[in-house]
Amino acid sequence: MKKLIRVIFGLLALIAIIFISGTLFYGTKTIHDLLGENKKLKQAISTLTHEDQIGYAKVVRQETRDKKLYTTIRFVETARDDRLKTVLEKEYEIEGNTVHFDALIVTFSDQAVMDGKERSLYLWRRVYGENQPPAAGFAIEEQGAAPARYAGLLDRLRLKERDLFWTAIWDLANDPEALRRHGVKAIYGNAVYKKLRPGLIYVFKISPTGQLYPETVPDL
Repeated sequence: MKKLIRVIFGLLALIAIIFISGTLFYGTKTIHDLLGENKKLKQAISTLTHEDQIGYAKVVRQETRDKKLYTTIRFVETARDDRLKTVLEKEYEIEGNTVHFDALIVTFSDQAVMDGKERSLYLWRRVYGENQPPAAGFAIEEQGAAPARYAGLLDRLRLKERDLFWTAIWDLANDPEALRRHGVKAIYGNAVYKKLRPGLIYVFKISPTGQLYPETVPDL
């Protein structure tokens, strides 16, 4: 009986060691390790294609209160594979009628993907009015979280690896000196502003060089 108890405790100790070792491994793993070693992540990144439309905005209403103009906008983020499909929709009230739209663009180096071709992610950050500092703007995506338009992209990765990837991508935007060490060619912000008025839709498009610009079309 005592021998059986010792065997059971030995097995429990071994399981605990394996669990702790795995936890420590993933706790110290970096985005560099994922990009350099994880074939599943490379395969996921290699499925990214160039996009020309990443969302749109329209004026819901404009009104004057206390001699100040306020513009309420509806912002829509569209799916990667279907520009008519909505993956995120929010409304914001901005003082004035000139609104800034801020996106984060992440370009992976050709060494970071399997086919040697560059890939990019487009992450919406915030909107803000001309009378607001950018830091006081309204968030579009939750920083550190997986953006709605990339839901499912990393499903083949372990949950901790997915969390590590998205947290690191957002954090690296504030540490450009670390980019080369982490298999990322560039992370940079791209903000555009536009004077908005009702009756129009402002479609946000990305050029092949990563430049964000709004295209204005009638709201039929």
